[in-house]
Amino acid sequence: MLICEKKPIAEGKASVGEIISHLKNWDTYILSTIIPAIKNGKGMVFPDFNSFNKIAYEYARSGISKDCLLDEFKQTRTLLVETLLNESDVVARHVTANGLETCPHTGIPYSLLYIIHEFIDHDNHHKNQILTVL
Repeated sequence: MLICEKKPIAEGKASVGEIISHLKNWDTYILSTIIPAIKNGKGMVFPDFNSFNKIAYEYARSGISKDCLLDEFKQTRTLLVETLLNESDVVARHVTANGLETCPHTGIPYSLLYIIHEFIDHDNHHKNQILTVL
């Protein structure tokens, strides 16, 4: 059974499978790109969201099974949490985000911890979308 059916959760929205793939894709990006950049003394660089998310949606529609996609997400999220817990110096370090030192909306200096807080809100938004469908 495929989790990645084409039916969106609402008009103009992604499917449940696409949302799961989207979350996994961002976790992978933090692990593979953001954390190594901070460790190397560089800032965080985030790609264009629409293009990046399109890749995740295409992956969800690639024929991957529900169980496989959920397992991949669980493994990636677990690794991200473990990494964040073990890299407290990296998480709290003040760095730039796409060249900016502070968030233009809050004035708070950027750090991976700040971004993770934003991602938690983002994840909760998607969780609520999924729960509404289920």
